[in-house]
Amino acid sequence: MSRINTNITSLIAQRTLGQQQGNLTKTLERLSTGYQINRGADNPAGLIASERLRSELAASTAAVGNAERADQVMNIAEGGLQEINSMLIQIQDLVGQSANEAGLSREEKEANQLQIDSILQTIDRISQTTSFEGTKLLNGTFDFKTTGQSNVVTDFQINAAKLNAGDTRQVQVAVTASAQHGALFVSAGGGTAINLANASSTFVFELTGSKGSRAFSFSSGTTLTAIASQINTFKDVLGVSAVGSGNYLELKSTTFGSSEFVKFKVVDDGGMTGGAVYVASAPNENAVQTATGATTFANVGDGVEDEGQDLGATINGIKATGKGNNANVSTDFIDLSVTLSANGAQTLGSFNAFTITGGGANFNLGPSVDIINKVSIGISNVTTRKLGNSTDGYLNDLAQGGTANVVDGDLATAQKIVATTIDQISSLRGRIGAFQKNVVGATIRSLGVAIENTRAAESTIRDTDFASQIAELSRNQVLVQAASSMLGISNAQGQNVLQLLG
Repeated sequence: MSRINTNITSLIAQRTLGQQQGNLTKTLERLSTGYQINRGADNPAGLIASERLRSELAASTAAVGNAERADQVMNIAEGGLQEINSMLIQIQDLVGQSANEAGLSREEKEANQLQIDSILQTIDRISQTTSFEGTKLLNGTFDFKTTGQSNVVTDFQINAAKLNAGDTRQVQVAVTASAQHGALFVSAGGGTAINLANASSTFVFELTGSKGSRAFSFSSGTTLTAIASQINTFKDVLGVSAVGSGNYLELKSTTFGSSEFVKFKVVDDGGMTGGAVYVASAPNENAVQTATGATTFANVGDGVEDEGQDLGATINGIKATGKGNNANVSTDFIDLSVTLSANGAQTLGSFNAFTITGGGANFNLGPSVDIINKVSIGISNVTTRKLGNSTDGYLNDLAQGGTANVVDGDLATAQKIVATTIDQISSLRGRIGAFQKNVVGATIRSLGVAIENTRAAESTIRDTDFASQIAELSRNQVLVQAASSMLGISNAQGQNVLQLLG
C-alpha cells in the first residue's frame, strides 16, 4: 500500500519522538534540580509525604533553636547566681570574724559591716541588671505568680508549673500523716519542783537530741520552769527545747521530722520518788500518755527515746515526699514544695494552699506547640529582701541598723540567715544546671537525631538518584536520536510514489 495523504509510520515516529523528548526533558529537569519530585504530577503521594516531612523538619529545627536559646538564657542567669554565691561566702567569713568579740575592736567590726553593706548592695544590683535582651532574669520576672495563700502555709517554692495561656492551677494539699517532733514528758513525782531525799542530793540526767548531748545536774527544790530555762540555754547545741508545763517538764526536738529525736537518761535520781518519763501520744504530741506510757526512773535504764515523724501528704492527688513539716512533689506538670505551720502540719485533712496564676520562664522545646512540649522553670527573686526565710530572717537584716548586723546585732542569727541564703542560691543553681543538662541538653540531642532521620526520609522520597537518572539520560538521548532518525526515514517513504509515476 502506498499512500501520501496519511503517513502512518511518520505519525508513529512523531508520537514516539515526542514521548522520548518528554522523558529526556524530565530526566534533565531531575538532574538539574536534584529532585525527583518537582511537581505533584511527578508523584502525588510522594509529594504529600515529603511536604509533611519538610514541615516536621522545619518545626524540629525551630525547636533546636529554642532549646539553644533557653540554654543561653540559663547560662546568663547562672553566671549572676555564681557571683552572688561567691559574695555570700565572703559575708559568712565576715560574720565569723565579727563573732570574735574579745579579739576585735568596734572599729574593725564597723569595717566588716561596711564590707557587708557593700556586698548587699552589689547583690541587689546584680539581681536587677542580669538580663537577656532586656528581660531581667533574677529580679522575680520569671518567678511564679500566686494568689490565695492559706494561713497554714508558712512558705512555698514553685520550681516548675505547666499552664496553658490564661489558665490557673489550684494547689490542694491533703495531710495524711501529721508531722511530729520527738517529744517526752518528765514527771518529778507530781510536783512543780523536784523533791529529793535530802538537801545534799542532786538530780542528774543526760539529754540527747539530733545535734548533741549534755548532762544536767539540779538540786532539790529546783522548779521545772527553772530546769526548762537551763535546758533552753543549750537548745541550739542539743536540738531540744523545754517547757515547764504544770507538773511536767516537756521536752521536744526543735524541728519536725523522722531525723529528730529526744532521749532522756537518768544518771542519778537523787532519791526522788514518783519520777517517770512519758512518751507523747500521736497524733496529739502535746498530750501526756498516761498509765501504760509511763516509765519510772528506776526502769529508764539506758534512756527513753522518742523520734519525730515526717509529714505525710498528697499535693493535687500526687503522693508527696515529706521531710519535717515540708512536702514536695515533682512531676512533668508541677514541681513545688510547701512548708506548713505547726498547726497545719498536725491537722489531718485537705485544704487549698494557693493558686498559681502564671509566671515562670517558659520555653517550647518540641516540634509542636502544645503543653506537652512546653517546659517551665521558676527563677525566684534574689534581692536581699527575699533571700532567707520568715523563721530566721532575711539577708537585708545584716545591713547596718538591721537586727543581724555584725556590730551590735545577733550574729548567731546572721550566720543562720547567710547559711540559709547560700543553700537557696545553691539550690537554684542546681535546678538551673539540671534543667540545662537533663531538659535542654537532652532535647537538643534527641531533636538532632530526629532531624537526621527526617532529612533521610525526606531525601529518600524527594531527592534525585543521580546514578539511575544519568543512566536514564543516556538511554533517553539514544532513544530520541533513534526516533528522530526513524522520523526522517518515515517522511522519506512518500517519495517512493514518484517511481510509480515514471
